[in-house]
Amino acid sequence: MGEKSKRAAELNWYQTVFELIDMRSFSNLWFWIALAVFWSSASHWVLGVPWDMVLRSKRAGGQSETDLHDIVRVNTNRILFIARVSGLWLLALACFLLTGLAVLGFMYGVEFAQAVFLLMFPMSMVGVMSINTSRRIQDEAARGDALRKRLGRHRFWVQFVGMISIFVTSLWGMYQNFQVSPLG
Repeated sequence: MGEKSKRAAELNWYQTVFELIDMRSFSNLWFWIALAVFWSSASHWVLGVPWDMVLRSKRAGGQSETDLHDIVRVNTNRILFIARVSGLWLLALACFLLTGLAVLGFMYGVEFAQAVFLLMFPMSMVGVMSINTSRRIQDEAARGDALRKRLGRHRFWVQFVGMISIFVTSLWGMYQNFQVSPLG
């Protein structure tokens, strides 16, 4: 094989790899799959508790309800401990990262930074909501129906934020794709 054909084969290989790992996020199917998985996972794991566990405790009671109380207690203690010990540092780091992503993405036009920002900004709001819900659960010493209602309310708002996030991301992604190529 000649030097020229070797370079052509190498170039085709690089071109194939970079088409598969496209940094243009909004035209990449993997980004949309990741977005869907991201928000469905956030909706399923309410404060780190799988939603089916909440439903099972309502249906079966007994040991299922005890397990729910235990896992909620452990997770709310964990969330509030992290917020108390590292909350200020995590807030500063999150603000720094989100600001950096917003500047890179929307001022300098880096599409990958826009995509990550549109994933992480709404998730940071979910994080604040999780701290607030954890604090309320502990302040109220919620158990039984009150606990399930509080978790259900939290899940509803996570789903609401997720719907708005997916809608805004979709609109921005379509806008970005039409900016690059109006007719494909």
